Amino acid sequence: MIGNIFEKEPHVFWQETAPAGTYDTAPPEGHRIFFPALLPDGGQLALPIRELADGQSALASLIVNQASFEVVDRLATALADLARPFSPEVVVGLPTLGLPTLGLTLAAPAARNLGHSRFVPLSTSRKFWYREDLSVPLRSITSPDQTKRLYLDPRMLPLLKGKRVLLVDDVLSSGTSILAGLRLLKLCGIEPVAIGAAMLQTMRWKEALEQEASGLSERVVGVFRTPKLTRHPGGGWQPEALDKSA
Repeated sequence: MIGNIFEKEPHVFWQETAPAGTYDTAPPEGHRIFFPALLPDGGQLALPIRELADGQSALASLIVNQASFEVVDRLATALADLARPFSPEVVVGLPTLGLPTLGLTLAAPAARNLGHSRFVPLSTSRKFWYREDLSVPLRSITSPDQTKRLYLDPRMLPLLKGKRVLLVDDVLSSGTSILAGLRLLKLCGIEPVAIGAAMLQTMRWKEALEQEASGLSERVVGVFRTPKLTRHPGGGWQPEALDKSA
């Protein structure tokens, strides 16, 4: 019944979280329409399954700016709690190519939950006073044919200099987007104390971050993790072990 609701009314995804144990985490014939992500407090969030081009693998999807305020606030609160031990003084939000507000949607309430009065948004839209030397190329796994540049408004630099920075995106998947954010901040002489996301999708991002700098992946906090999914003999999708996800 629950699966049918999501299939017939896909707009209801991300509108509410469910109590612990609402969804079967290991259905006998695999997950069909959605994958139940486990939240830190034991609650569950149903995420639509997106089949990949090979037809034999899939991923759970999260589009934060389509979520209800309640879900966004819950994710942001959980993220702030996970990031708090790093004592961040400033939150920087990373836009996503193709859907350029996703990291920003999460960063603002996360900053508020940390007791901050504002956050610093990065941008893919160049204003005339932006500087090319404070920009880097940005490409997204969900928009592979698009490449833009990621900018930091130079007027925001005084807010970041000498501060403990938390860099926030909605999802870490291949690591491409978060690396662009890290490289842009590095141009500004800033190394974040932590990296935060709502969803850690597989573990591909970890290798990418470690290639950038040893120990960088240890500064990552995510509200929940989702594995790569493969075809189940029963017709659904079964999760791969997260430490084996490619």
